[in-house]
Amino acid sequence: MNLLPKPSSAQITWMRDIRRHLHQHPELAFAEFATARCIAEELKKMGIPCREQVGRTGIVATLGSRETDAPCVALRADMDALPILEQTGLPFASEVPGVMHACGHDGHVAMLLGAAALLKAQEAELPGRVVLLFQPAEEGDGGAQGMIDEGGVDGVNMIFAGHIDRLYGVQEIVVQPGLISAYTDEFTIEIRGPGGHGAKPQETSDCILAAAQLITSLQGIVARETHPCCPAVITVGTIHGGTAANVIASEVILTGTLRTTSPETRAGCLASLQRMTLAMEQLHRVATSFTCAEGYPPVINDPGAARIAAEVAATIVGPDKVRSQPQPSLGGEDFSFFLQRIPGCLVRFGAKHTELHDAPAHSPRFDFDEAVLPTGAHFLAQTAIRALEHLGEMLDSAHDSE
Repeated sequence: MNLLPKPSSAQITWMRDIRRHLHQHPELAFAEFATARCIAEELKKMGIPCREQVGRTGIVATLGSRETDAPCVALRADMDALPILEQTGLPFASEVPGVMHACGHDGHVAMLLGAAALLKAQEAELPGRVVLLFQPAEEGDGGAQGMIDEGGVDGVNMIFAGHIDRLYGVQEIVVQPGLISAYTDEFTIEIRGPGGHGAKPQETSDCILAAAQLITSLQGIVARETHPCCPAVITVGTIHGGTAANVIASEVILTGTLRTTSPETRAGCLASLQRMTLAMEQLHRVATSFTCAEGYPPVINDPGAARIAAEVAATIVGPDKVRSQPQPSLGGEDFSFFLQRIPGCLVRFGAKHTELHDAPAHSPRFDFDEAVLPTGAHFLAQTAIRALEHLGEMLDSAHDSE
């Protein structure tokens, strides 16, 4: 394996400054205009050509060979923020009210730019082509699919990405083949009745009572209807209903998320959600409707790509710092759309914060240890090279067997 040098102290400072700039100026899904401009400017300073406005606000940059039949590896970073009011008190806290980088995407962008710098320094020796994907709208809007639709991964043979994870220490990298995240479906339940006076419940139907019983009953699906070895979560996230203390509501709307890790469990849970919703009609004399919005498919890491990632991780942080993920996360990731098209692997970069122990991802107090930035950049760049070498070896073997 052609080993790259670690990021220099100047490059580490540069990555940190980029991360902090992006953290101060977060942008929501498909509104990452200033973020994209910042990325494009940094790429152009390095002499790396890029295509802008891919999948609306995404960027695709290319390094290495221009031969159409050359092996090609893609590296991806997501770049959108969340609709959260920041409460970290950091000197570089968000300057945009109600918008915050609370999932580490600012760090992902900085890492991929750092990897670009490391690869650019070795561009003449690259055994193929590297595509850099700066993707919009990972947080629930599925920006990956737009980049695929607009040719962002055309010709790519393998793809890699990483996600900052505060459950693991700095210098730890988590690599796991197979399924590592969940289906992310969202549902809406509407309950309607005639409404009425709060003092005369016998004259009407109580939508709030029906909603309360339904919310409690739904938890029985996971507890009693799914296989104990197949993880599933049903969460009701919002309840909207009622207008006054002495009025029986005529409408309640519930929204929630269903997280599952197998097609069979997913189908069974959806059927049970519909069945229990419909049962409220007989129990409480109300009208109901159930709708489901299909979310992201699960992330399923390719075994071959995972072996490459594990090999590189061992060289970057040492074999004792390479962790496995025996249980899938029930979080979602639209990197899954890339993996439906191309073999690849998503890893996790340990970034445990030394002080904020009670501020997980999507918390208004979220932050991570910036020492993860050079680790992530070095891993991504080195993985691209090792994957290109692997793909080249496969091509040579195929030619020899002809």
